[in-house]
This record gives sequence, structure tokens and C-alpha cells, in this order.
Amino acid sequence: MGKGGGCVPSKKKQPPVAEESPPRAATESEESILETPLTDAAKLKIFIVFYSMYGHVEGLAKRLKQGVDAVEGVEGVLYRVPETLSIEVLNQMKALPKDETIPVISPEELPAADGVLFGFPTRYGSMAAQMKAFFDSTGSLWQGQKLAGKPAGFFVSTGTQGGGQETTAWTAITQLAHQGMLFVPIGYTFGPGMFNLDSIRGGSPYGAGVFAGDGTREPSETELALAEHQGKYMAAIVKRLAKS
Repeated sequence: MGKGGGCVPSKKKQPPVAEESPPRAATESEESILETPLTDAAKLKIFIVFYSMYGHVEGLAKRLKQGVDAVEGVEGVLYRVPETLSIEVLNQMKALPKDETIPVISPEELPAADGVLFGFPTRYGSMAAQMKAFFDSTGSLWQGQKLAGKPAGFFVSTGTQGGGQETTAWTAITQLAHQGMLFVPIGYTFGPGMFNLDSIRGGSPYGAGVFAGDGTREPSETELALAEHQGKYMAAIVKRLAKS
């Protein structure tokens, strides 16, 4: 968002890191969570629900799934939200074709998830209208509080560094609050990669992110690694809640 004052734990100079910094190694307590098998034969399900027009959010979603699937007993399931624009308008905007192997989700399917990761591009600092329309269609779930207590997180795409990497996520928190869902940010658990200033990197303590630029920029390996880390982190949280 602003230039300069981000959340930095101290004023001491951070040690130099490689340009494409890998996520930090898991602690002993996290390893025990990741490796402990569930007694239930069915895997825990984390729905990765997204909207993507030019493929940037979809790229993050697929890498998030890799992270979720890497945790024993947890499975990531990709879904896209319904499109609200006509084919004619999408063609004029040069939108990419949809991946037909990824199903469109309906609100009634959400309660089956043990956790949800929502991904969307920004529109002036808040979520795209397609994702907002999907949230607006969950009135019956809100009325019955059928999503209450479920952990959820966000990942985003913006055009520029000041385009809403943080605001796009935190303006979406109101959706979770009204549903009674538990917002799970990643904080600074990605380690040194969160402090790397040697290259342009999307993402924030709120969740993974990518800078799309004019639409031609591809996600960097650091951005994708952060998305994979978020998938693993969310899977560990969902697994911990299931065991409690």
C-alpha cells in the first residue's frame, strides 16, 4: 500500500538473502503436525476457490494446491467461481479461456470444506466483482451460519506494487466475519523471503500474491513458493483444528 513503513520486527539491517529465497524449514512442532496421520480414513478437504481472468490467480491456486497436497491427510480441491461477464465482453478484454478441468463451485458445496482459500484479482483495492457476486450468493449459508468456525485465507493479484496487495485481502475479511469464519493470515512464516528486496515480489502477511503488471508478467518463483508455503501452512492449521 504505502511506501516505506511496513511491519518490520526491528530496525536492524536484515541479513542478505538469495534473490529467489525458499521458505524456511518447518519447526519441530510444525513437523509433528504435518507428519501425524489422521485416524479418519477420509482426507481433510481445503477448497481453493478463485476467480482468474488472465491466469495469474489460477497459477497461484495451482501452486497452493501443491502445498496443501504435500501435507499428509489433507487434500486441496480447485474450484472457480461463476463468470459474470459475457463471452463477447471477455473476448474484448482478451481474457484467457477457462480451464474446463476445474469445476465451477456453487455456494451449497462450501460447507463440505474443512478450510477454504479464496483467490481473486483486485479491482481498485478490493476483490473483483465475480468473487463478490459469489459471496453475495451465500445468503442461505450466512443465515444458517453453516461456515462458522471454518478457517479461511486469501491470495490475490494486483497490477502494480501500490495496487492493493494488502487492501484487497483485508477488505475481504468482512465476508469471513459475517459468516463466522476464522481468518488465517500467513504472517511472516515464509521467513527471509518476506524481507527480500532484491526483486519484485507480490504477497504480504495477509497471504500470497502476484504482480501482474500489464498482464504479461508471469509469477516469479518466489511468488509461487510463497503460494506453496501458504498451502502447507493452511493445511497444517486445518489438521491441527481437526485433531483438537
